[in-house]
Amino acid sequence: MENQFDIIIIGAGPGGYVTAIKAAQFGFKVGIVEEIRVGGTCLNRGCIPAKAMLHASALYSEMKEGERFGIHASDVTYDYGKILAYKEETTNQLCKGVEQLLKANKVIILAGRGRLEQDSSVCVISEEGEKKYQAEHIVLATGSSPILLPLPGFQLPGVLTSDEVFRLTEVPESLVIVGGGVIGVEFATIFAALGCRVTIVEAMSRLVPNLDKEISQNLKMILKRKGIDIHTSAAVQKIESEGDLYTCTFLEKEKEVQAAAQYILCAVGRRPYIHDLFGEGVNLSMDKGRIQVDEHFRTSREGVYAIGDIIKGAQLAHVASAQGICLAEELAGVESAIDLRAVPSCVYTNPEIAAVGLSEEEAKENGINIKTGKFIMSANGKSLITKEERGFIKVVSDAETEVILGAQMMCARATDMIGEFGTAVANKLTVRQLLKTMRAHPTYNEGVAEALEDVIGGAIHITPKR
Repeated sequence: MENQFDIIIIGAGPGGYVTAIKAAQFGFKVGIVEEIRVGGTCLNRGCIPAKAMLHASALYSEMKEGERFGIHASDVTYDYGKILAYKEETTNQLCKGVEQLLKANKVIILAGRGRLEQDSSVCVISEEGEKKYQAEHIVLATGSSPILLPLPGFQLPGVLTSDEVFRLTEVPESLVIVGGGVIGVEFATIFAALGCRVTIVEAMSRLVPNLDKEISQNLKMILKRKGIDIHTSAAVQKIESEGDLYTCTFLEKEKEVQAAAQYILCAVGRRPYIHDLFGEGVNLSMDKGRIQVDEHFRTSREGVYAIGDIIKGAQLAHVASAQGICLAEELAGVESAIDLRAVPSCVYTNPEIAAVGLSEEEAKENGINIKTGKFIMSANGKSLITKEERGFIKVVSDAETEVILGAQMMCARATDMIGEFGTAVANKLTVRQLLKTMRAHPTYNEGVAEALEDVIGGAIHITPKR
């Protein structure tokens, strides 16, 4: 039957489309509902466009600093319109690729807004009207949307979310970013590199507060060197419009401080997007605005599941995708191969930041006796070649078993290298097991071996502690 599916997924972001493709590979008849364009926030308004702009701004900075390598370039400029076009080209290519993958796997794309009804059907609302579909299993994967603080002035036209900042057609002369988490520091990196005067206002005592304390301290120092003004332990009170500028007023050390800019970017986090997701009489169990699920992603309604940003846990694209794979495998009766507890976190600043598993602080808070190893990347040959020697690699292991509990990295290519430690944490590998692998020279990855060696006191390129 045309309106009957084995599985219907509402939302075609990284959680939804991955679930759909995986389920279709298992032989399920799958339909996926999407109101705007496949790829969700990640491909259209988040991860991919932000990283494209980070790459372009980093390339511009690198070209201006080419003299360090004996390369002389004068009057290096950028065309912001072409940067935006490059960003759009990248996004469009990936979105078209996802569409092709869905079609190749015989997933039916249902264009419109999806709504879960009382009779456990899915109503798809589009310009053509409303149409109902039935499925044995329904997966909710609608993602999240940016938060605007409920404070005076945050509804002013110059106050932007991460969605809206991509629509700017020119680089602002000045920008105040409310929020010093991952989104905030990445946008600060982009716009500061392009010549914008950037101020960060963070309520917590440090930037990226969920990461290792040493990473936060180093990041603050590096961003300050780039000319970014940073205020931590700063409680925003209001935003006011004054001529062509917007003034952000905040309390810092019990003193009222003001920062004015052409725009204010609110980057304080995201909330589950469940607007109009439930029809009349549909009530799922919720917890602080997120849909409650069990360890199998089952909601309080029979046959209805939820994954990604709308449930408790890290709001990351790769987490949603991994959950979707696990759910599809479970519905197919296949044992899952993914350990959902080993979640890598990545920040695409310069240098990059990546972490997985427990930090030193978290391990100590949990009463775990640990041994750590650390390597400063200024002693790494590849880092010296590329002049990206800032940063470090830190390994946290169990003191008795030497099982790797976590790792924190702040260095070039950290986001690519963290996968090795993710494998170690997920499989409970020991320091010595990971050291069995020979690492090529010269590579950034040699720093991993040095940090591991430091755990057991055998690092070659670290000066012995006296």
